[in-house]
Amino acid sequence: MSDARLSVFKTYKLYVGGKFPRSESGRVYEVTDSKGRWLANAPQSSRKDARDAVVAARKAFGGWSGATAYNRGQVLYRVAEMLEGRREQFTREVAEAEGLSKGRAAAQVDAAIDRWVWYAGWTDKIAQLVGGGNPVAGPYFNLSSPEPTGVVTVLAPQDSSFLGLVSVLAPVIATGNTAVVVASERAPLPALSLSEVLATSDVPGGVVNVLSGRTAEIAAPLAAHQDVNAIDLAGADEALAKELEIAAADNLKRVLRPQPVDDWSADPGTDRLTPFLETKTVWHPTGSLGAGGSSY
Repeated sequence: MSDARLSVFKTYKLYVGGKFPRSESGRVYEVTDSKGRWLANAPQSSRKDARDAVVAARKAFGGWSGATAYNRGQVLYRVAEMLEGRREQFTREVAEAEGLSKGRAAAQVDAAIDRWVWYAGWTDKIAQLVGGGNPVAGPYFNLSSPEPTGVVTVLAPQDSSFLGLVSVLAPVIATGNTAVVVASERAPLPALSLSEVLATSDVPGGVVNVLSGRTAEIAAPLAAHQDVNAIDLAGADEALAKELEIAAADNLKRVLRPQPVDDWSADPGTDRLTPFLETKTVWHPTGSLGAGGSSY
């Protein structure tokens, strides 16, 4: 029997609603490494794929936002556990995608795993940071608490295919939102592989949906979509960001503008946890006015 065998190339697919469809149009595009060598064919998403991802994210929002913060933290930690078990795979993919040495790629993957753990720990603590009791003139308790915004489009950073992606995605879902992710156009493979981890973890289908393709082509319909509540423009250049901001204004989306990042592995703080939260304020009578209350 011959020792020669054919290589089994991986077929990358989109991740929408907990399933792995091919792009609606059947299109793919070539992904190459930093030296121009072919790595794989990635699906090139269409406007229809973008709309399908929004439908899936909206369907999943009720269950995910209604879960306890403690439960969401457990789910995020489970993702970190599973990434730890596939560390070698992601190290190889990040090294190829970004032209890094194995050691530097491993450091990026380790930082990404740690980032999941970081946000897992914040799920049940952010309410204490941004909520609380408010002083009012009258016999009332006035309490503010954060609630998720809804469906958030996330344009993953173009230059950090895995650590940057996790850094913008994890805080969105940690706070109870659902996400439609547009992977790095040049280096989408780590994001598409992350989909496989999410699918086999405890993250419900539709909470995270991952699209690959031409960033501008996919982002335009998402920015204008009436059922998308917010958009993170981390992966947009200045010209595209301006165009998408204008489209997002049509239904008053929350917009997180691109911020220059020197090092994605730096302490993330809480800056990305708060942009996609709404504040609910509840008034509750005290004393002899009774036990009723109202919220606004």
